[in-house]
Amino acid sequence: MSEIEESSTLNPMFTLSVEEEEIITYNVDGLVPAVIQEKDTGEILMMAWMNRESLKKSLSTGRTWFWSRSRQEYWCKGETSGDRQYIHEAFYDCDGDTLLFKVEQEGKGACHTGEYSCFFRSFSKGNN
Repeated sequence: MSEIEESSTLNPMFTLSVEEEEIITYNVDGLVPAVIQEKDTGEILMMAWMNRESLKKSLSTGRTWFWSRSRQEYWCKGETSGDRQYIHEAFYDCDGDTLLFKVEQEGKGACHTGEYSCFFRSFSKGNN
């Protein structure tokens, strides 16, 4: 995997301590799921995959960076669409195997379909 290219230089937002780095558990592909939540409304916007490098880049820049499994490359949310995410809070769960980022969502939303959230479809309710 290649290094993430440096974009605009921002002051570091968060740090990842050695202890925290050891707690994060990556799957066999070196990835951890990252849930993205709108900071003001609590709405879940999306889920994407991060590896160690994209997590560090996200924490240090205050922007969400992910690893694309299909394209096999890093991507910073909003660089092509303008729908950027600015991290306000960052968490890891009790097992260290899922991340949560509370963000300010800029632009039309998080979903590549044009919807604000990727979770705009619901399962049908049965008549039972």
